[in-house]
Amino acid sequence: MLTKIRHILEMIRFSHTLFALPFALLSAVMAWTLGARSEPPVAWRWQDLLGVVLCMVAARSAAMAFNRVSDWRIDAQNPRTSRRHIPAGALSVGSVAVFALASSAVFVGSTLLFLPNRLPLYLALPVLAFLLGYSYTKRFTAAAHFWLGAALMLAPVSAWIALRGEQVMADPRDLLPAVVLGGAVMLWVAGFDIIYACQDVEFDRQAGLHSVPARLGVAGALRLAAACHLGMVLLLVALPFVYPLLGWIYGLGVAAVAGLLVYEHRLVRPDDLDRVNLAFFHVNAVVSIGLLVVTSLDLFTSGGVLR
Repeated sequence: MLTKIRHILEMIRFSHTLFALPFALLSAVMAWTLGARSEPPVAWRWQDLLGVVLCMVAARSAAMAFNRVSDWRIDAQNPRTSRRHIPAGALSVGSVAVFALASSAVFVGSTLLFLPNRLPLYLALPVLAFLLGYSYTKRFTAAAHFWLGAALMLAPVSAWIALRGEQVMADPRDLLPAVVLGGAVMLWVAGFDIIYACQDVEFDRQAGLHSVPARLGVAGALRLAAACHLGMVLLLVALPFVYPLLGWIYGLGVAAVAGLLVYEHRLVRPDDLDRVNLAFFHVNAVVSIGLLVVTSLDLFTSGGVLR
C-alpha cells in the first residue's frame, strides 16, 4: 500500500503543486488583506485556509490522474513518457481512475465543508469539467498550452471567490485583482508549457498531436513562450493599479520574477534542449514561491492582515 501511494504521488507529480498553490495562497492573502481593511474588518479563519489548500490540491490531483488515464496509450508510444507509471505497469488504469474520482469528491466536499460561502460549491463541477477537459485538447488544438494556463489561472480566481464570494456577487468588479493575477498565471504556465513541449516536437508531429512546437517549430515556439512571459510581467506590473495595497516590496519581487524569466529563456535554445527540465522545474518553483513570499511580506508589513 505504501508503495502504491508513493507511485501515485510520483505519478501526479505532487511536488509540482508548488507551481499553482502559491498563487492560490497569494490570492487568499490579498483577499484577507482587503477584508482586514474594510469597515467593519473581516477576520480570516483557519478553515478558509484549509479549504483553499484542500480544494487546490484535490483539484490538481484529480486533473493529473485523469490526464494519466486518458493519455496512457499515447504515453506508451512516446519514448520520453513510456516509463510513466501506467505504461510501465506500476499502476493500473483502474486504480488511477479511482484515485481521480476520490480526488474529485474531496474537491467538491471541501467547497461544501470549509469555505465561507456557497458560490464555490455551485461552480465546483464546471471548474472540474474544465480541468479534466484539458487532457483531450492536444488531440484537436495547438492552443492546449493556453487551456492548461487557463486551468491554473483558476487557482487564484477560485481562491478569491472562495473568500469574497458575497462581495463578488454584489459587485463583479471586486474580482478584477484576481483576474489580473490569474491572467499572469495563465501566460506564465502557457509559456513554460510551450518550452516543455519542445522536447516532444517530433513525436507530436508523427502521432498527429497538436502543439505550438509542432505547429511553429522549436524556434518559433520559444519566441511565443517569451512573448507569453513578457505578458505575464506586464500583468504583474499592472496589478497594483487594480489592487492599490501593493507597495515597493512587491515591485522588487516583480523585477526579480522578470530576471528569473530572462534566465529561464537563456537556458533553452532551439539547438540545445538539454536544460529544459532545469528551466521547467527549478526556475518556475522559485518564481511562484518567491512571489508569494515577497507579496505577503509587502502586505503584512504595510499593516494589512496583521493590523
